[in-house]
Amino acid sequence: MAGETKFCPECGKEVSVNAVVCPGCGIQLKSIGLGSGKNRIVAALLAIFLGGFGIQWFYLGKNLYGILSLVFFWTGIPAIIAIIHFVLLLISSDEDFNAKYGTENK
Repeated sequence: MAGETKFCPECGKEVSVNAVVCPGCGIQLKSIGLGSGKNRIVAALLAIFLGGFGIQWFYLGKNLYGILSLVFFWTGIPAIIAIIHFVLLLISSDEDFNAKYGTENK
């Protein structure tokens, strides 16, 4: 829709929903380009098939969780966590996924 607007989280100025940069304060409003380069479906598949070893955590850039999963894979606990993570990844939206695992959060 051509006339839709939102408000800048920094200065509160009304801007177009398609604006990349706020004209009032110059803050970046949305990412430019291809995003984080991570896909939640790929992460979900890694979680269900290789989650017992924590492979999805390495893919998502959470290396500490991945290492802990590798250390404790023999207990079966990382596999249970991976099943839960699989479901959470499937029910989350792309916006939530990018907010949590996007490159700007590293």
